[in-house]
Amino acid sequence: MIRFVTETGSTNSDLAACLRAGESVPEGEWLVADRQVAGRGRQGRAWFDGSGNFMGSTVVHCAPRDPSPATLALVAGVAAYEAVSAILADPSRLRLKWPNDLMLGEAKLAGILLEREGNAIVVGMGINLVAAPDLPDRRTVALTALGPAPDRDLFASALATAFDRELERWRTYGLEPLVRRWESVAHPQGTPLTVRPPGEEQIAGSFAGLTGEGALSLRLADGSTRAIHAGDVMLVNEES
Repeated sequence: MIRFVTETGSTNSDLAACLRAGESVPEGEWLVADRQVAGRGRQGRAWFDGSGNFMGSTVVHCAPRDPSPATLALVAGVAAYEAVSAILADPSRLRLKWPNDLMLGEAKLAGILLEREGNAIVVGMGINLVAAPDLPDRRTVALTALGPAPDRDLFASALATAFDRELERWRTYGLEPLVRRWESVAHPQGTPLTVRPPGEEQIAGSFAGLTGEGALSLRLADGSTRAIHAGDVMLVNEES
């Protein structure tokens, strides 16, 4: 169920276009590109084409009894963590950062982009297997910093399997076990963070876990907590 293409603009855009055209895009099917010439990150940022990296997308068709579609970012994060941790000799430095980053130490190893198209969510992932982009505002890393790069096609198969498993758990058991699992592989509670919610100034605090709905719980200097539902989140030592 994995379709590989040599080059495309964006795997997310390709699947979204198929959905808009009324084409059938079944769950479990992935589109994976050797190279993206118009890859995108969150908030419309350009993203590294990353030849040799994993760049792929899949579709989730939302059902009435499913948890909130926004929490698919947690599903994707756990799946990415599982796929990457399985090939690391020592996964202790691998951590999830809300809402959609996989970190190796204090550097970004992978990102996730969710986009809605009608009643479906396109889930895109970019994982630095071979090379990391040079970003102006944050540190990045590739798995080659630790050793030889994994085979991209084998990794794609492992990631697709992990995502299918986590998606089934999300639908069957709801958010509570997903939130617990995500928190167990995130940076520790108390980790200093800065957050820039949409339309607001940057605020500082520390990680206080997730809410039951999967939002970030940010502990402020006065001891209160604030639920963050959207925004740029940075580890204090993440910025380059």
